[in-house]
Amino acid sequence: ANMPNQAIIIGAGPAGLAAALQLHRNNNIAITVYELRPEPTTLGGAIGLFPNGMRLVHRLGLHEEVVARGFSVTDMEIHSLPNGDIAKVDISGWANRQTGFEYLRIRRKDLQGVLLDAVAKDQIPVHYNKRIISVTESTTDVTVTFSDGSTDTADILLGCDGLHSSVRRLHVDPSIVPEYSGIAGTQSIIDCTGLPEELSTHANAFLTRTGILAMMPCSPSGDELFWFFSRETPIPHSESGNARDGWEERRQKEVAEYKDTILSIIGEGKGKWPEALTEMVNRTDAVGFYPIFRLPLGGKWYTSRTVLLGDAAHAMQPHAGQGVSMALEDVFLLSRLLKDDQRSL
Repeated sequence: ANMPNQAIIIGAGPAGLAAALQLHRNNNIAITVYELRPEPTTLGGAIGLFPNGMRLVHRLGLHEEVVARGFSVTDMEIHSLPNGDIAKVDISGWANRQTGFEYLRIRRKDLQGVLLDAVAKDQIPVHYNKRIISVTESTTDVTVTFSDGSTDTADILLGCDGLHSSVRRLHVDPSIVPEYSGIAGTQSIIDCTGLPEELSTHANAFLTRTGILAMMPCSPSGDELFWFFSRETPIPHSESGNARDGWEERRQKEVAEYKDTILSIIGEGKGKWPEALTEMVNRTDAVGFYPIFRLPLGGKWYTSRTVLLGDAAHAMQPHAGQGVSMALEDVFLLSRLLKDDQRSL
């Protein structure tokens, strides 16, 4: 029933690269991937892959490579900064017993590296510095045009281009605009040699009066620690009236002030933790500031030849740690549906 032979994927993040691999291998579709940035991105701190996502990484044949670069997190200790330990929670044991897979914390750039290597091995082309400016569908195909004047045509188009998806904005559903959640965070990755062993062996979360300070190892030996501080942060009103400028001003201010803010909060703590956490913050030389957006519910996620996957379709706040795993679920479901010749495209 007219199964697609060629697909264009917009976005070379985890969703786009996983889709390229799965549809190429399982559906025998010729794929070309286009990425907005001039080169592979190193953004993004360290992400979590829960067992549902790890199961699909395994089905992509990449389990060993991914596990070799990440840290399996089993326990999370939850503390009240002023009042001490609250609980130790097993965050993946139940799912591990059901599925055989663990919860992995891995640098986003390391996950990207594994996916890019696999895509290169399969000889799937990835073109950088490509900004999509329009999408046109006909009864037989779909054509995308880029800002450099080039075009490409295929049977289907996958928008794997994240929260601020151009494929969504230009073509699938311009009415859906990301909403600021009211929460923003700072994050960093540091070398944790010499910090208390509890920090390099499992996850820790400190509840404070103003937000949550959490950290977990993200490298196989536990020598690298990912930490973030997440709290309510009002939307800045920029002098220029441009929301994005507001974030930029905020970012500079936030980065300049964040150590003082966090250190003063840590200083309220009791016991052994304030000293270790102070050392952790003092070791941090670069910090990322990220306002957390979400997509309103009820939007459209497809047209006749275009489909949105991952954050482009359903960006949710990262508190459940399911962003990449849900993108992988989308990829595998789409692949399975495209094999069903009883259904029209």
